[in-house]
Amino acid sequence: MDALGGGHCGLWNWNPLSRKQRPSQRRRIRSNSGSTGGQGYRFPLKQAVTAASLALAGDTIAQIRDRWSKAKAVNKHSNDPQDALSQISDHDWLRALRMTSYGFLLYGPGSYAWYQWLDRLLPKPSIQNIVLKVLLNQIILGPCVIAVVFAWNNLWLGKVKELPQKYQRDALPTLLYGFRFWIPVSALNFWLFTAWRISYFPSGVVPLQARVAFMSMGSIFWNFYLSSTMTK
Repeated sequence: MDALGGGHCGLWNWNPLSRKQRPSQRRRIRSNSGSTGGQGYRFPLKQAVTAASLALAGDTIAQIRDRWSKAKAVNKHSNDPQDALSQISDHDWLRALRMTSYGFLLYGPGSYAWYQWLDRLLPKPSIQNIVLKVLLNQIILGPCVIAVVFAWNNLWLGKVKELPQKYQRDALPTLLYGFRFWIPVSALNFWLFTAWRISYFPSGVVPLQARVAFMSMGSIFWNFYLSSTMTK
C-alpha cells in the first residue's frame, strides 16, 4: 500500500509561477507535506496518529454497542443489576489495540501514500479525474483495506490458518457494503478538496493530510462496521 519513494516533489512542491519561493511558502510546503521531506521516506506520523485515534473511536463505539446489546439480553434473564453492569464495563483492550495499531501502522500511512499517488497520476481538477479517483479508490484501495485488516486481525488472534475461510465468508459482503458507503464519501472527498485547491491553493500546494483526516472521519463509521465484522 505504500508507494512513496522520496519527498513530495512534482505536484506538491512545484510552483509554475515562480522559481524562488518565499520563506512563508517553504514553511507552508513543509507543513503540508506532513512527515515526508528530503530524499528519503519518513513515516507520516501525523496521519498515522489521526488514523489510529479514529480507528480506536470506531472500535470503542462497536464495543459499547455490543456490550449494551448483551446487557439488555442479560436483563431479560436476570434480576441482578450487577450482571448487566459487568457486561457494560468489560472492555476488550486487546481488540482496541488491534484496531488502533492497524490505523497507526497500516491505514494512516497507506492511505496517505495512496492519495498522494492518485494526485500525481490525475492532477487535473476535472470531473473526469474525480470519477476516476473514486473508481480507483473502490476497485484497488477498498479490497486492499479489507484484505489487510482481516489478515491483521487474524494474525493478532493467532488464527492465520482460518484466514481463507474468513475471506470466503466475510470479504465480499464487507466489500459490497463498503461500496455503498465509500463511493459517496470518496466522491465528496475528491470534489471538496479539488474545489478547495482551486479556491485557496492555486499554486498546487494542497494539505494532503486534511484529505486523510476527512476520510478517517468516515472511517469512524467504517471501523465500527469492520470491528463488528471481525468479531463474528
